[in-house]
Amino acid sequence: MSNALAIAGVTAVLKDLLDSGLIDHAANDTLGAGIVVSAGAPDTVSLDDKEAPQLNLFLHQVTPNTAWRNAALPSRDSAGGRISNPPLALDLHYLLTAYGRADLQAEVLLGYALQLLHENPVISRAAIRRALQPEIIDGAILPTIYQTLRSADLAEQVELLRITPSAMGGEEMSRLWSALQARYRPTAAFQVSVVLIESHQPVRSAPPVLSRGGTEPASGRERGVTVFAGLVPPLPTLEAVIPADGHPVATAGSVVRIDGHHLDGADRHITLSIAALQLSRSIPVDGGNTNQVRFTVPDDLPAGLYRLSMSLLRPEDEHARTTNQLPLALAPTPVLPPVSAVRNGSTVTLVLDLAPAVHPGQSVALILGDHEVSADPVFAPSSRLTFKLPNAPETGSTHLVRLRVDGFETPIIDRAAKPMVYLDRRITLP
Repeated sequence: MSNALAIAGVTAVLKDLLDSGLIDHAANDTLGAGIVVSAGAPDTVSLDDKEAPQLNLFLHQVTPNTAWRNAALPSRDSAGGRISNPPLALDLHYLLTAYGRADLQAEVLLGYALQLLHENPVISRAAIRRALQPEIIDGAILPTIYQTLRSADLAEQVELLRITPSAMGGEEMSRLWSALQARYRPTAAFQVSVVLIESHQPVRSAPPVLSRGGTEPASGRERGVTVFAGLVPPLPTLEAVIPADGHPVATAGSVVRIDGHHLDGADRHITLSIAALQLSRSIPVDGGNTNQVRFTVPDDLPAGLYRLSMSLLRPEDEHARTTNQLPLALAPTPVLPPVSAVRNGSTVTLVLDLAPAVHPGQSVALILGDHEVSADPVFAPSSRLTFKLPNAPETGSTHLVRLRVDGFETPIIDRAAKPMVYLDRRITLP
């Protein structure tokens, strides 16, 4: 594959092809003047009649090559690691313009140039090397840019360069030259494809496959591909995470039920991870069946939104499998009555314990009836928080208590009762 210098390398190769071809066809003798081959924008070309006849190459558009666009994809694994270096495949679109200083010079130049492109629809690797790595004669020094193009690796790419004429209508050509703010001259459009630019970043490569599906201990033969009938894949899969008592959130010490399929096996563990706190916990699972398991939420896990997955070793597998991930919201639980409740005028200060502890950076609010107040900030994990309620309700009033940590509130409704009622979580203000 070539590198980022390949686009400039293609232009240099085309310029060399035209320059050498005009010399081989003795175009100078036909025109009676020297010929200049350039590779710049049309608005930079001089129109002075005293200048020599000129052919100008202009790269006016670069488009992705559809045939190579999805090669070597995907380029990264599920963890974001690079597993391949997909090539950047490009088609280059050129304008070839002839400038004559006398009658018919432009037509002669354009005729020679189009004949050269027609006779060389595929540019050989030797021609590319000859253009980008010319022989130095009589101690001449190449321009700096041409010395750099020696390392373009254009001749080493998988695909050869192919030149294809393009049809460009009068309206499109008119808009293009108007955008260039240049005077129109006889012009032909063509395309060069494909240029493959590839990075050389280190990649992670999987080891070669030794066997398909493991081997039989007795015979030593491959087990091959396992075929099954049905719409449900034979892989451990989680379908639902259901906190206890019908609550939308779980609390510390509560039991959580997990529904799924193919959940039977050995060495089963639930993994709870919370990205905001960069915390992960593995919990062993005992009991349950192939479609359902239960586990108890540890008392020391902070409140927040967790990603829950399960790992297990199925009887027919040699390595443990990990299921898909599902969300689990863990809410705080206040410890009542409060440690202290002190009134100073219209302000009440509450010191309240909660489970689990709150970590620095977590947002905590106390909802007392319809009043909401934020906790004083903490600078280390703490299970005791202070809340100051300005303009607190009157002395002796009783209010339902909820804690909200990172958006998840303490369950306050007894959903098992018919009809549903509030749980007895109340505070009487001093």
